[in-house]
Amino acid sequence: MTNRWTGGEARALRTFSILAAAVALALVGCGGGGGGDGGAASPAPADGGSVPAIVPSASVADRCVAPRAGTNPDTGLPFADAAGTLDDEKTWVRSWIDETYLWYSEVPTTLQSAAYATPVAYFADLKTPALMPSGRAKDRFHYTYDTAQYRSILQSTESGYGVEFAYLARTPPRQIRVAYTEPGSPAAQAGLVRGMTLLAIDGIDAVNAGSQTDVDRLNAALAPSANGQAHAFQRRAADGSVATVNLTSASVLRSPVQAVRTLPTPTGNVGYLQFNDHVEKAEVQLVDAVNQLQAAGIADLVLDMRYNGGGLLAVASELATMVAPAASTQGAAFERLVFNAKNPFHLSASQSTLPFYATGRGLSVTAGQALPRLNLPRVTVLTGPDTCSASESVVNGLRGVGVTVHLIGGATCGKPYGFYPEDNCGTTYFAIQFQGVNAQGFGDYGDGLVPTCTVADDFDHALGDAAEARLAAALQYRSSGTCPTAPSSKSLSAGLQKAEGAGTPYLNRSALRTSRIVRPVDLPN
Repeated sequence: MTNRWTGGEARALRTFSILAAAVALALVGCGGGGGGDGGAASPAPADGGSVPAIVPSASVADRCVAPRAGTNPDTGLPFADAAGTLDDEKTWVRSWIDETYLWYSEVPTTLQSAAYATPVAYFADLKTPALMPSGRAKDRFHYTYDTAQYRSILQSTESGYGVEFAYLARTPPRQIRVAYTEPGSPAAQAGLVRGMTLLAIDGIDAVNAGSQTDVDRLNAALAPSANGQAHAFQRRAADGSVATVNLTSASVLRSPVQAVRTLPTPTGNVGYLQFNDHVEKAEVQLVDAVNQLQAAGIADLVLDMRYNGGGLLAVASELATMVAPAASTQGAAFERLVFNAKNPFHLSASQSTLPFYATGRGLSVTAGQALPRLNLPRVTVLTGPDTCSASESVVNGLRGVGVTVHLIGGATCGKPYGFYPEDNCGTTYFAIQFQGVNAQGFGDYGDGLVPTCTVADDFDHALGDAAEARLAAALQYRSSGTCPTAPSSKSLSAGLQKAEGAGTPYLNRSALRTSRIVRPVDLPN
């Protein structure tokens, strides 16, 4: 696609637009914290200093303390970096925030750049201090990456074992359960299944270890940095048996669509679909799944996105189109990107609107191929705190065109925002620059989308099992319009009680898997 932006806008659009949270360590020690919003911690303010003038960011862009030499792999041209000063880099950060940040008018105006040792530290405080009604920070998604590292993450396959662990308690006494595994992965081949509890790794007590050395070793084993790293995992199965399995990290090919099945009920067949990632491969797998469910003549659909952190917004649009009645989506907006009042990227209304795609985008099916349709006026979605970004867009987009969407499980994570990553002097900055709203103009769910029925996650049953608590609740609500009685606290493990009460994500995923990704090619010219 020909880039329709110039100058500073073109610099911002050389990469995808991504909304993500920085990855926290899986485990922390005794009394530890963990997590954070991805920004560097601010240093103690220095005496003196001044508030920098706000100038056009393009006038100080690429003026670097340490200019890069060589070719920029994004453009094939030499890096634009030129010799500059620390003040130049800080001025660029402040000016770019003022131009493009969604809440630029809420950024404190008294922050002195000299109080910060680096532009990254300065950037960390250049955001709104406002809180959501829940008390959480309004902006929890403000962070940076080293540009070379970020580029590597975009281009590389993640190393791992093909297992998603649910961290129900990250501090001692920890509780770590298997959420699901990828078919054919090292974890699946070793017999790990949903619900198993992790007890130890390489002889280190994963439940009670408190020393920083042990915690670091546990985290390194849980998140291997390369292929070929071998570790011994001790797990406890549902029947109480304990065994040790040896896992070696490898490049795992994820299967975003799993457990597609039809559940017969007295009032018609109900389709079930476990959907875990909005990635390119999901396009063809969703088409195949919808064709399968269409052939089964389903009357309703339960879409399990409890562990879907998001990804490509185009895939979310395609999925919504395949679910909804054709008449509801024809010519309608799936999601509109709302920027600040300055409209920093100079987009028209049509250029900032993603439609309901009725044909394949060429991600893993032939571009222009007609998508199958279930033509359902309602859908039930299984959700939790790991249901983020593009997954929330599916729910909000369908509701925007009148499709009834019932949520069963827990509140979603609350990420209706996105941004254009921007590189300056070797650091890529991520600051919220737009909010996604549906056809009715709604996108205010920064505290998450609230479930119709609140149901705790059930690690004692397989996903797709009609007896699994959230799926069982969905079937009950479909038949009677009532929610099941909440289980008593005594019937829930301490770890699950804590996790459900906190409403924090269970899984530990890279930023690119907790995202809303908008490709310029997916927006109208």
